[in-house]
Amino acid sequence: MNKTNNLTPELSAIKEEIEGYARSYGLDFPKTIFQLVDFEDMNAIAAYGGFPSRYPHWKFGMEYERIRKPYTYGLARIYEIVINTDPAYAYLMDSNDPVQQKMVMAHVYGHVDFFKNNYMFTHTNRKMMEEMANHSARIRRYIDRHGLEEVESFIEVCLSLEHLIDQDAPYMKADTETKKSDEERLAEENLVPRIRVDREYMEGFINPKEAVEEEMKKRQEKLRKKGFPAGPEKDIMQFLIKHSKMLPWQKSIMDMIRDESVYFAPQMQTKIMNEGWAVFWHSKIMTHKALKDSEVIDYAAVHAGITEMGHGNLNPYALGWALFKHIEERWNKGKHGSEWEQCESMKLRREWDTKENKGLEKVFEVRRLYNDMTFIDEFLTPDFCTEQKLFTFGKEELLGTNYWLLESREFAEIKKKLLFKLTNFGAPFIFITDANYKNRGELLLHNKQEGIPLDMDYAARTLKNIEKVWKRPVNLETVAEDKWILVRSEGDKISHTEMKQEDLSYKY
Repeated sequence: MNKTNNLTPELSAIKEEIEGYARSYGLDFPKTIFQLVDFEDMNAIAAYGGFPSRYPHWKFGMEYERIRKPYTYGLARIYEIVINTDPAYAYLMDSNDPVQQKMVMAHVYGHVDFFKNNYMFTHTNRKMMEEMANHSARIRRYIDRHGLEEVESFIEVCLSLEHLIDQDAPYMKADTETKKSDEERLAEENLVPRIRVDREYMEGFINPKEAVEEEMKKRQEKLRKKGFPAGPEKDIMQFLIKHSKMLPWQKSIMDMIRDESVYFAPQMQTKIMNEGWAVFWHSKIMTHKALKDSEVIDYAAVHAGITEMGHGNLNPYALGWALFKHIEERWNKGKHGSEWEQCESMKLRREWDTKENKGLEKVFEVRRLYNDMTFIDEFLTPDFCTEQKLFTFGKEELLGTNYWLLESREFAEIKKKLLFKLTNFGAPFIFITDANYKNRGELLLHNKQEGIPLDMDYAARTLKNIEKVWKRPVNLETVAEDKWILVRSEGDKISHTEMKQEDLSYKY
């Protein structure tokens, strides 16, 4: 697909206008290339996660069908897709009317500003478009050498593990390095502490070779007794790449799929903020700068559809936008700090306005320093929940039928449920605790209990896939029916054995 700008003269003029408004507000973004596509191409690009040059696999065809059908029946529509690269690429639906294109461009500039400036994207590979194309070329070569069925089957194994990474690792690399003990550093380099000598010819007398080698053996044995890995290993994919007996081409494929998971992880960790920031700016640019009187109703209809709350699901566009507006208002009116927090008069709180006017300064700071977890934790307030009429809900069975029921309007419950939904992408915590379980070369994993239930059927299939990679049985400590059990995958068999908590490999 041609990556150059193919906008009509009318749309090019709109682009220049909207970009000027965005920069005048202080948005900072790389060059952004817009591409007009029809609905078939838009659905295909969406199915490939925004990268039409990705490797071939049947899952992308299934995703295409899943996306296409709602559009065909008028139930859903993709207005744009934005790619976090430098330069950034944005795909626009050619059937959008001029008002929609104007709004979408403003929305895109919010996204690319967020991608460039939010700290979660500090380590992002900005050349991922080219990297994805390289991945595709390599996988196609493996298909030519090893056959489509074998390569596709192995890709399926890798995709079942794609979320078993440590999404925080890029931000903690320096800390991890500094936390290594001197003993571990020396052992990795096959060194031991030596007495300093001023004359090179004295080295053999002061630090005799036999003594150094003996000390090295002692230190390595001590490290082996600590266990392998030395501590819980969350990045299961990386561990398998380094330590399993996969063939070189298999390790290469798993490494590529892990790279793509690492690339997409920050987008999953900032979905509410990112979409909220884009809506915040398309709303401000359109209503303050770009809209003509004749366009107001058309714009309002599209904007309302994007920010609609309801249908039992969290709308990240609506929540993020409302929260950014709430922050802007609070810092414009000075509704923060100890004096504000200690004010108990509802009348005074409603009328509070110190004319501080630092709302935009604050939202830019928030955009730079927070992710969804810290965003919700820091800025979701009781006042906000009351204004937005938020509540929690759940299912309850009555007379054999499941009903959705309101559970609570309490602020603490609302915040707890939101944070719970965002923790670890809402997925269970799984990590490796022993790669030589019972001294048999088996793998032992632990499911840390954080209130997120484990789907036992899905877990069994995942364990089988890990076993295919590890080439030895794989075990998992988890909870089922309020009891600790050991789930074991060995060949065609999946077994469950009850455990005592004191026997777990991870101590609570």
